[in-house]
This record gives sequence, structure tokens and C-alpha cells, in this order.
Amino acid sequence: MSEKLNFEVPTMAQLIARGEEPEILFWVGCAGSYDERAQKTTRDICRILHHVGIKYAVLGTEESCTGDPAKRAGNEFLFQMQAMTNIEVLNGYNIKKIVTGCPHCFNTIKNEYPGLGGDYEVIHHTQLIQQLIDEGKLKAEGGESFKGKKITYHDPCYLGRGNDVYEAPRKALEVLDAQLVEMKRCKSNGLCCGAGGAQMFKEPEKGFKDINIERIEEALETQPSIIAAGCPFCMTMLSDGVKLKDQDQHVQVLDIAEITVRANGL
Repeated sequence: MSEKLNFEVPTMAQLIARGEEPEILFWVGCAGSYDERAQKTTRDICRILHHVGIKYAVLGTEESCTGDPAKRAGNEFLFQMQAMTNIEVLNGYNIKKIVTGCPHCFNTIKNEYPGLGGDYEVIHHTQLIQQLIDEGKLKAEGGESFKGKKITYHDPCYLGRGNDVYEAPRKALEVLDAQLVEMKRCKSNGLCCGAGGAQMFKEPEKGFKDINIERIEEALETQPSIIAAGCPFCMTMLSDGVKLKDQDQHVQVLDIAEITVRANGL
């Protein structure tokens, strides 16, 4: 499938100029905007939104970092500056509902922004996918078959333990004709990939083993064809772990959105 989208992704500014409003704002996030691997997930979320006919828009150059890494690293002042800039833009456009491609953005906008004047309905893209499956708008037909493939899902911290979202990503996998296998540590007992809390941006501290290696060893114990992720941070850590174990020829690391797009032939 060509990476390039064959349709326009409108910005809020463009919609407003046309006198239109979106049903949903797609918050792309820093990783989804700038990281080459995460950009694939961004495009696939857009493919899903376009396919089901949801009217959506992105902020484009008006979107800034949510401030999550600054807050987790202890710089509350920088976080509030970044958050309030974003809230001003969102409120200026009268945004009501937001879908995110990243659990860190999801958690921050959903739980931290209300205290600073930013109240929105915020959902993660796996929740949107579950909703569309429940409505019969996504059926896992006409695309790639996952029959006979073994898939294990890694729970992102800020989606799972942080916000109790366990069912949605699994629902997206359960509709496939695949075998869903759980790691020893999953759901509320899940293990961090090692990137959260701004750890992504610093060298690991001295220890016996990097967390992502510990996690990838647990994933590989299930003998999967695919390790499913729902977070760009997790995607990086899991992919690095698979490469380090020389398993990248045998095991794919894919976001739930990418799997959904392949299954639906979008």
C-alpha cells in the first residue's frame, strides 16, 4: 500500500475558513508528526476516519507538544506554558471532542488540561476503533488475512493502568481471525516499555537489563507473529528490542490502527 494519502487531511483553520466544523479533532502529537515510524500510524488513523466518513480536522502547525514530557521530568512551569498555549488554541476553535494517536497526549489532555481550563471529550484511537467495530463500520473484511497468526498486545502504561482502557485495543484484535495471546504481565499487571515518564529522552541508568529488553523477552515467549502496540513510545522501544534480539525478520511490531487498516483493506 502506498504510504501517501490519496485524500486531503484538512486543518481546523481551513474548515473554519469554509464555515464548517469537524465532529472530531485528531490530535496528532509530536511523535505522530515527526517520528518516521509513528507517521505511519498517523496516516492509518486518517485512513480510518476518512473511510467511515467522520468529519475531522487536525491543528497542523497550530498544534504544540501537550507538555507531558516536561511535566513527567519535573518541569511544571514549562508544562503549564505549553498546556495553556494549546488550550487557548483549542478553546478558540470551540473544540469539543478529540481523538489522539498517543496515550501520553490522551492522558494529559483528558486528565491534566481540565484544571487549566481545557475541558474536552478525549478518546484514544483504539477506543474510536472499538466504537466503529461495534457500530459495524469496520468489519475486518476485504483486506489482509491474519488467519493463523499469533498476536500479543502490549498495554501502554498511560492507556491501561493510567486510564483503565484494556478492552478497546483487544476488541480490535478479537475481530481478526487470529490467535490473541497474553503476556505473563498484562492489563493491570502490565510492564512499562521503559520510555514513559520522559525516560525516552535520557540514557538508561545503571542496572542489569534495560526495561524494553525485559519486556520484549516476555513478548517473544508467546512466540508471536505480531506484537501489537497502541503508543508511539512503546512502538520505538518494542521495535528496538525485537531488532536487538535479531527477531525483526520473524516478528512485526504494529500499531492497532495499522492492523485495522490492513484487515479492512483501506
